Amino acid sequence: MINTITARVEEIVYKDQYITNFHIKINDKTYKCINYNDITGQVEVDDNVILNTTAVDLSLGTGGYHFVLCNLSSNANTTHKEGHIMKLKYTPIQFNCLSAEAQESRYHNLFNEFDNLYNLPVIIGSLHSVLAPASICLKAISPQIRIVYIMTDGGALPIWISDIVRRLKQEKIIHAAITCGNAFGGDIECVNIYSALIAAKTIYNADTVIVCMGPGIVGTDTQYGFSGLEQGYIIDAVNAYNGCAIAVPRISFADNRERHYGLSHHTVTILKKISNTTANIAIPKYETEKLELLKEQLSQHNIASKHKIHYIDIADIEKTLIEAKEYLNKMGKGYDEDKEYFIACGAASLLALASI
Repeated sequence: MINTITARVEEIVYKDQYITNFHIKINDKTYKCINYNDITGQVEVDDNVILNTTAVDLSLGTGGYHFVLCNLSSNANTTHKEGHIMKLKYTPIQFNCLSAEAQESRYHNLFNEFDNLYNLPVIIGSLHSVLAPASICLKAISPQIRIVYIMTDGGALPIWISDIVRRLKQEKIIHAAITCGNAFGGDIECVNIYSALIAAKTIYNADTVIVCMGPGIVGTDTQYGFSGLEQGYIIDAVNAYNGCAIAVPRISFADNRERHYGLSHHTVTILKKISNTTANIAIPKYETEKLELLKEQLSQHNIASKHKIHYIDIADIEKTLIEAKEYLNKMGKGYDEDKEYFIACGAASLLALASI
C-alpha cells in the first residue's frame, strides 16, 4: 500500500515546464516534494495537494521526496495530448503519449524501413552516473559529435528528475534524449529499447548513443536481483541491429563492499551469464596492482574469452574528468572519491570514437 497525506504548498523551490520542486511543513518539519506538471498539473503556493509519502516513510534510497498524486486546489481543465500509447499503464496515474513508432506518428514508416545501425557505437551503462563522464569525454575529444541518450525504465521513470540530463542538454553536450518502456519525458517516447535505437539512428542521426537507466538502481544483494541486469540484453539488442556494443564495466576501488570491489559482481553476472553476444569492453590502464586485479577477475570468470577487451590509456581521460568534476556523481561519491569508476566511463568513450 502507499502512504498518503494532504498538505499545503509552503514554498516553490524550483519550477520549469516539466517539474516543480516545493516544500511543505508538518509539525514544524519541512519536507521536500516533487510535482510533475504534465501529469498532475501546475501547483502554486497555498495549494492543497495529496502526496505519496511512502519512500520517505520507509527511509529508502529512492526517497527524499514526497510526490504529488493530486492537486485539490486546481480547477484547470485537462488537455489531452496526442497519441494512444499509455505509460504507467493500468495504474491510477496512467497517461497517454505519442510514441515515435505509433501509427499516428510522422516517424511511423521509418521503423518499417529500418535496415541496421551500420556499426553505430552504442555505449551501454548499468548506472545513470555513466551518462555525464561518457558524454563529456566524447564531446571534449570530438566537439561536433552528435550524442543521443536513451533512458530505459530500469531506474527513475520520469527523465525530468535528472538534473544532469537537463544540464547536459542545456549545454549542448547531448543532442537529444529518448525515453523507452515506462520511462517518460524524453524528446520523443518509444515503446522499447529496439525502437529507441532505431529512433536514435534514423530520427536524430546519432554519431554515438549512450544507453542507461534513469537515476536510482534496484539491488538485492543477490546474483540476478538488480535492475542493471538490463545491460546484458541491451548488448544483444545492439548486436542484433549490427551496431557496435560497448559495455561500460562497473569498476571501483572505493567501494567497501567486496562484491563491488574491482570489477563489480553486477558486471560479472551481466557479461558472463546474461549477454548472449559479444561486447566491446574498455579497461583503463590503471596502476599495475589495480589493473592486474581486473585482469584476474576477467580471466577467472571467462569474460576475456567471451568479449573483446580493449586496454585504454587514460591520461587524456583523467585530465578531462578532473576539469568536469562538478558534473560527476555516483551514489554520493564524486570524482576524487571514486575516480576509477568515472575513468572507466570515459574509456568507453574513447572506444566509441575509435569505431566511428
